Amino acid sequence: MTQRKKADISEETFDEFLAEQGLLQACEDHAIKEIIAEQLAVAMKESGLTKSAMAERMHTSRRQLDRLFDPSIQSVTLDTLRRAASAVGRTLRVELV
Repeated sequence: MTQRKKADISEETFDEFLAEQGLLQACEDHAIKEIIAEQLAVAMKESGLTKSAMAERMHTSRRQLDRLFDPSIQSVTLDTLRRAASAVGRTLRVELV
């Protein structure tokens, strides 16, 4: 990390700081994964689904489902997300902005 004057730090945004450090994309990816996991957890609770029942509906193992909820694991496929959404009666929407 480079040393900076106090005035330099206060004038830049946190996103700019993360970008400068090469961390912005990783932080955004982590946040997106946490949001999706939280949305799925809420939908599961509303549906009265346990993780075991959810895994069964997705035709996967409980261990694989745990990977979906782990924000440190970024390699989740669109197919897995689609099956998870379907299991709780939702649809997956991906869009470019």
